[in-house]
Amino acid sequence: MRSRRPLAVLLAAVTAGAALVGCSSGTDESRCANNGGIVECAPDQRSAAPKIAGDLLTGGGYDTSQARGQVVVLNFWGSWCAPCRAEADDLEATYQATKASGVTFLGINVQDSRDKAIAFEEGRVTYPSLFDPASRLALALDIPPNTIPATVVLDRQGRIATVIRAAVTTDGLRPIVERIAAEEPASTGSR
Repeated sequence: MRSRRPLAVLLAAVTAGAALVGCSSGTDESRCANNGGIVECAPDQRSAAPKIAGDLLTGGGYDTSQARGQVVVLNFWGSWCAPCRAEADDLEATYQATKASGVTFLGINVQDSRDKAIAFEEGRVTYPSLFDPASRLALALDIPPNTIPATVVLDRQGRIATVIRAAVTTDGLRPIVERIAAEEPASTGSR
């Protein structure tokens, strides 16, 4: 058992550091602010998000590139996740409060069955969710499926602005989303 302890410490350090990968790459990682599990990157330190697309829980497809020009809030959740249940009302309240300012929300359901995921969403949220039982989208954003809920905010250029590795509240999420929505569009596009 003693030999597993260093491995567990190393894995915890790698997981904590993975949050920074979404905001930047290479030597830019240290330039992002990490405040208690919330990693925020200045506009000039953001990297483009990977392709986020797939099948919606309710049928049809969705690709976040369709929302270019809008702030996109991605929330990773599962019907089996108690903190996900606790944050659902706060996510919906933030969505309703910010959607008129060019903000869209997209849930991403991981490690779940479609029926359980649809039942979970009923009466909780009005924005759509992608069905990603294999957690490919979470892993593409360096979100290990066992660390949900997690919320990622993309700016209007599709770059990763904020990564939150905890359940959110309206009081915590709304100011972040409003600040990113108020940013001036980049004149040179995403890098």
